[in-house]
Amino acid sequence: MSNTLFITGATSGFGEACARRFAEAGWKLVLTGRREERLNALCAELSKQTEVHGLVLDVRDRQAMEEAIANLPPSFAKLRGLINNAGLALGVDPAPKCDLDDWDTMVDTNVKGLMYATRLLLPRLIAHGRGAGIVNLGSIAGNYPYPGSHVYGATKAFVKQFSLNLRCDLQGTGVRVSNIEPGLCESEFSLVRFAGDQERYNATYAGAEPIQPQDIAETIFWVMNAPAHININSLELMPVSQTWAGFAIERNKA
Repeated sequence: MSNTLFITGATSGFGEACARRFAEAGWKLVLTGRREERLNALCAELSKQTEVHGLVLDVRDRQAMEEAIANLPPSFAKLRGLINNAGLALGVDPAPKCDLDDWDTMVDTNVKGLMYATRLLLPRLIAHGRGAGIVNLGSIAGNYPYPGSHVYGATKAFVKQFSLNLRCDLQGTGVRVSNIEPGLCESEFSLVRFAGDQERYNATYAGAEPIQPQDIAETIFWVMNAPAHININSLELMPVSQTWAGFAIERNKA
C-alpha cells in the first residue's frame, strides 16, 4: 500500500524541505500553499518522482479547506500522514507596540489553521489506522519565553498542548501525534518575521550554524517512519550554538 502525506505550507522552509524528502522516498503528496506560482512549480518538479496533488489555499480559510479536503481525488483520499507546517511569526516589537492585525494573523494561522487541517483530516488518518501520524510544527518559543515572542510563543504553546490532548483522544486508533519544537532555524520564516529586512536576517544567523530546513525534514521523516508501536510525543531541537539566556532583572537605579 502506498503512503500518502498531506503537508500544509509547502511552498517554502520546512514544508518544502519535507515535500522533497518524502517525494525522494516515494510518498504520494498533497501539498498546500498560498503562492500559486511556487506551488505549481514545486508540484511539477516533484511529480517526476511521485504523485503530487497541489491545493492553492490559505489554511485560515475554513470553507476553502473543507471543500478542498472533501474533494480530494480518490487516489489521495486515504492518508498515512499530516504535517501541520503552515505557520508564521510577525514582528519582534514588545506587546505594547504590536499591531493587532499581526496578532490575529498569527492566531488564525498557527492555531485555527492547524485546527482546521487536523479536524478535517482526522477521519482519513483514522481510516488508515496503525502507522498513521500527525506531525505538528511547534517551537522552543512554546517552552521558553523571550522578549517579542508574546502571541507567537503563545500559539506554539497551544500547539504543544493540543498535540498532547490529541494523543489522548486518538488512543486506540493507531494514529500517532508528534510535536516538533525547533530552535534557531535559517529559513524564509525569519525574513517574514523581520518584514523583509535582509540585514537583520543575515545578522541573526551569522556564525551561528543554525538548523536548516533539511535537518527538520530529516527529523520528521524519521518520526513518521518510526515503528508503528512508537509515538514520539515531542522533540526539541536546537543548534549547538544556541542555549538558554539568564533571567532578565530590572535594577532599581534610585
